Amino acid sequence: MSNWFILAQFFGVITIVFEFASYQIKDKPKYFLAQGIGSFFWIGMFFCMGMATGLSTQMSLVIAATYSTVRNIVFWQTFKRNTAKSKEFGINFLLLMIVFALVAGVYTVTQVPEQVRWIHALGLVAALSFVIGQYMPGVHAVRITVVIYALAVILTQSPLNILYGDFRWNVMGVLIEVAKISSVAVFYWRFGKQPPEPALAFAKPSASKLPAVPAMPVAAKAATEGAQAY
Repeated sequence: MSNWFILAQFFGVITIVFEFASYQIKDKPKYFLAQGIGSFFWIGMFFCMGMATGLSTQMSLVIAATYSTVRNIVFWQTFKRNTAKSKEFGINFLLLMIVFALVAGVYTVTQVPEQVRWIHALGLVAALSFVIGQYMPGVHAVRITVVIYALAVILTQSPLNILYGDFRWNVMGVLIEVAKISSVAVFYWRFGKQPPEPALAFAKPSASKLPAVPAMPVAAKAATEGAQAY
């Protein structure tokens, strides 16, 4: 067993800790910060696995984890700044991430064995729904979509693929997804009976920044009121 493989498992355990913790957080900026840090260790796990087994076997996963890290950090800043301008930037960035995920996902689906292509197509749809669910306000959309996404990922990393000849059995990858599902279950066990909190709303321009309306001269105002009386 190489040192790279051991290091990969270490990074995987840290990723599990951050993934579980992030879905206990209601505050959007803090959630994205925890996700971003966890995704950084996720990159480290795949990179070390690549150094142990051949980097070409893990390169697509390194790219996916990097994509996740960048997305979470940008969304963290978007919700932390909480301005109309950051909201506009966040939506544009979200659309860019959807296009990127769609292109990369379609390419991946076409490269896997035909027998398991439906599993990876399901994973693509689940991944897109999760990216959108992350950005949606409130605490429910992101948790519902991450459970769907985690179940799809487990299908692509489980012995089910081996039955069809796609030999990818990633124990740590499955454990990370199980941690997400478990965290969502614990979240609703802890907070399910509490009254809903108001969703984060982006700030609107303050009244001080709106253009001032010039006051009507007294004489003109009196003339106007007199005309209205007739």
